[in-house]
Amino acid sequence: MKPLVAIVGRPNVGKSMLFNKLCGQRLSIVEDTPGVTRDRLYAECEWRNRKFNIVDTGGIEPGTDNEILAFMRAQAEIAIQNATVIIFVCDIKTGLTASDHEVAKMLLKSGKPVVLAINKMDQVGHTNPDIYEFYNLGLGDPIPVSAVHGHGTGDLLDACFEYFPPEEEEELDDDVIKVAIIGKPNVGKSSLVNRILGEQRVIVSNMAGTTRDAVDSYFENDKGKYLLIDTAGMRKKSKVDDPIEKFSVLRATMAIERSDVCLILIDANEGVTEQDTKVAGLAHEAGKACIIVVNKWDAVEKDDKTMDHMREEVRRDLSYMPYAPILFISALTGQRVPRLFELINYVNDQAAMRITTGMLNTLLANATARVQPPSDKGRRLKVFYMTQVGVRPPHFVCFCNDAKLFHFSYQRYLENQIRNTFGLEGTPVRLTIRQKSDKEG
Repeated sequence: MKPLVAIVGRPNVGKSMLFNKLCGQRLSIVEDTPGVTRDRLYAECEWRNRKFNIVDTGGIEPGTDNEILAFMRAQAEIAIQNATVIIFVCDIKTGLTASDHEVAKMLLKSGKPVVLAINKMDQVGHTNPDIYEFYNLGLGDPIPVSAVHGHGTGDLLDACFEYFPPEEEEELDDDVIKVAIIGKPNVGKSSLVNRILGEQRVIVSNMAGTTRDAVDSYFENDKGKYLLIDTAGMRKKSKVDDPIEKFSVLRATMAIERSDVCLILIDANEGVTEQDTKVAGLAHEAGKACIIVVNKWDAVEKDDKTMDHMREEVRRDLSYMPYAPILFISALTGQRVPRLFELINYVNDQAAMRITTGMLNTLLANATARVQPPSDKGRRLKVFYMTQVGVRPPHFVCFCNDAKLFHFSYQRYLENQIRNTFGLEGTPVRLTIRQKSDKEG
């Protein structure tokens, strides 16, 4: 396993900005309001030819009554337990506070190596004498850094590097399936991640928008290796006036782009809402393998027809993705959650399927013999041949004599023939029409 560096500290000392500076990408939501980073955020970094993971935590507010701040503290504690080394960030502008002392006590108790970073030391070549008071924390030499300008980050990483265990050969896992869990707020995305991981990895609270960022969790079981990406709930555009919310929708879109498989969560009590169709549409347009997961099934009053009715409703409202399998689960009770992994593996394989040109053209000959291609004003569509040019999603190109004659309905007919023959369940299919003259053919 790669070493894990956790960045901790009280709210608003610049942890997220430092995190972004160290990993060189704008991953963490940076805004000057306490408690913006609510969840642990992971990124991979490299220093001195050594790869390691870095985690940004919500600010620790010692002895807080506020529910979200208490959650953030719990999150930070989990990060501390799993860390190889901890970067404790303090702020030179506010100086040493009682809260800093409390956090330092908690870190000392953990027994983990701690590197003390004093942020907002923005002037170069001039050491602010206030830095010396941080020796009182008993955590060794404070390292001056500026998250805004990047000064001191090299010294900081050097100090962390000293605590890394000897490097073993770390093989790259190509067989890890990246799974994005998407849906509108409050459908139970975080509860599902927690059920799978068996630990309180993501903040679960019935306040909408508790998970503001996409959070990655690695997970392995007898079915395979997975990276679960829990995304912030995407809410209606009209409600996205908060700049932090806007960034979360962007983050969810990025999470979909990064994933191999998308689990589209729908609340069984509400059925498919307009917002669900938008969220599912993002995954469909991105060409991702999809599974429609109807959650909170335990909370629905059922008879022997309820599941069929719900399935029909989902199929009707998400009519553009008839290929996606539907699974009814309860993240709360764990009902049918283990079935998810078989489905994830299955749709992931389907999305990566390659079909030989020979097999496609046999199918094409049969399909055009069964249903004649359309004609217009005496000119008939001729489909010369078909070939696969890509996977994830499977992408086919049809060469024909006149692209204008290739009606959408005939394209859909061919797509259905491909699906009926080769399966391709759970994945969109792309069909591109190319025109070439009879002389070329």
